[in-house]
Parts: sequence; structure tokens; C-alpha cells
Amino acid sequence: MDTSGRSVQIRHRRLLDRTFYVGLILKGLNGLAELISGTALLFTGPAKIASWISVLTQHELSEDPQDFIARSLVSLSERLDVSATLFAAFYLLIHGLVKVVLVWAVLKNRLWAYPWLIGFLIAFILYQAYELIVNFSWVLLALTVFDVVIILLTWREYQLHRLPDLQNQNE
Repeated sequence: MDTSGRSVQIRHRRLLDRTFYVGLILKGLNGLAELISGTALLFTGPAKIASWISVLTQHELSEDPQDFIARSLVSLSERLDVSATLFAAFYLLIHGLVKVVLVWAVLKNRLWAYPWLIGFLIAFILYQAYELIVNFSWVLLALTVFDVVIILLTWREYQLHRLPDLQNQNE
């Protein structure tokens, strides 16, 4: 292979590496946001959430009573009850904790964390797929696609990190 082909290959690998680390950091920040949101939900009742949503959407709905996002938020807040709030809180707390711990472990190059991260993301994708079928959302679809990309990049990185360990075991 000539040097220009090798240079393109190296640049491609660096781009994938950067994409992987940026994606991991975004996953970690998302996990942190889920931990904060889950904690807030745990200590906030449905009435308070409905009140906040009402305040946040009041201006937008006065300007455009048909605003899709504002009307959806108000509708969601009207259907909230204690069990739904608790479910959402625990889901966010578990989801966020798993993400933060596994992302931290992968960033620390803990080989065991790669398959666990892949496995948990697959489990969450299955749940998200169910939710997409029951109640389609473009945001959830985008998050699901992002999770699939992270799985593929994590698998690639796992293979790259595992290869030297396998070679050392064979020697």
C-alpha cells in the first residue's frame, strides 16, 4: 500500500476514534442529566410538574395556541400521576447510573465494560423500539439511532483493545 492510502486509513481511524470518544462523552453527560432529572422527579410530585409546565408553556401558547411541543407538554403533564412519576424517576436514575458507570469504565479502558455497555444499550434499544411502536417520537428515534452508532463504535474499540490482549495470551 502506498503512503497516501495509509495516510487516508490513519485519518479514517482517527475520525472514528474521535467520534467514539465524543459519543461516549455525550452518553456520559446524558447519563448525568438523567441522574439529575430522575432525582428531581423523585422529589417532585405530579402537581408541581404540571405547574412548572404550565408556567413554561404559557407564553408560547398565548402566542400560538396550536404549538405542537407546548400542547404536547401540557397534555403529558395532565396525564401524570404518582406511579408514572415514580416509574419515570426510577427509569431515569437506573438508566443514568448505568450509563455514567459504564462510560467512565470504558473511558478508563476497563475491558470488561465494553461488552456490558453494548449489552445495556441493546436492552435499552429494545425498550425504545417498543416505545417507538406504541408512541412514535422523532426524538426517541434519533436517540435510538445514536445508541446504535455508539454500539457499533464500542464494538470496534473493544476489538481494537482486545486484540493486543489476545496476542499476549497466545505468546
